[in-house]
Amino acid sequence: MQDNERGKILLESGTNEMEIMQFTIFDNLYGINVAKVREIMMSETVKPMPHTHPAVEGIFKPRDAVLTVVDLPYYLTGEHSSPDSRNLFIVTNFNKMFIAFRVHSVVGISRISWTDIQKPDKTISGGEEGVATGIAQCDDNLVTVLDFEKIVAEIAPETSIQMKEIEDMGNRENSNYPVLVAEDSILLSHMIQKALSKAGYTNVKMFANGQELWDYIEPLASDPAALQDRVALIITDIEMPTMDGHRLTKLIKSNNVLRNIPVIIFSSLVTEEMRIKGKQLGADEQLSKPEIGHLVEVMDTLLARKRQASGR
Repeated sequence: MQDNERGKILLESGTNEMEIMQFTIFDNLYGINVAKVREIMMSETVKPMPHTHPAVEGIFKPRDAVLTVVDLPYYLTGEHSSPDSRNLFIVTNFNKMFIAFRVHSVVGISRISWTDIQKPDKTISGGEEGVATGIAQCDDNLVTVLDFEKIVAEIAPETSIQMKEIEDMGNRENSNYPVLVAEDSILLSHMIQKALSKAGYTNVKMFANGQELWDYIEPLASDPAALQDRVALIITDIEMPTMDGHRLTKLIKSNNVLRNIPVIIFSSLVTEEMRIKGKQLGADEQLSKPEIGHLVEVMDTLLARKRQASGR
């Protein structure tokens, strides 16, 4: 990475903005966070693979790596469309995986604030486990932002949070330290809470986005006793409507009272560039989903350090 590129990344940290790539499927407009996109490619011939999820089109090898291709039109609509040379592959990189998604066309990129992304109600999102993570206003268009982690988790459950990682830790003592978690995906929120509970963390409070968590802790800055009773550690996703995890981290670490609260960024977007942002903002640790066992180990370490510092 060139120094000027690195500087640009640092300057953009914590602005609560995102770039959204708009694409079409059967003339409907969808979006993906540009931070997840590695490249856009013309579609190529795909080799089918047996015994896979119906939405898995197959594999192809553009250069040195073999990539799985997901037929996104089929996944979203259940309708098969003949592969067209005008189709595109959006090659993504999240959760330490590279996956290509077939789309019909790419429209462009818009820079918007997370405050312009609204959480869809259940009639739109498909219930608690729907794949519409947000509705974005991009110029005159409403864009459905898809939950690509949810899509991949459904196609390949082994790529999501695994409770076995917690079970392999054996019997653990319970901890009543208050842990706050900001996670907008209802599915992942349930999984994280269940995993932390199984790991012995009995005092976990979940928030649907960074704004809700910030609204909860900001008043505590003027009441140190209440702060100590209500929050010992914060875990935050990055991608969230209204307020993202980077903005939340910046607000916490810029506050003279709240800055001592350990903050763990737990996100599918923890890449080298994102680590630079998170470090610049003051995050204590940054972990990639779905490494839930590693998350618990880091929580143990940070809270033990906090206990020693306070003499408790």
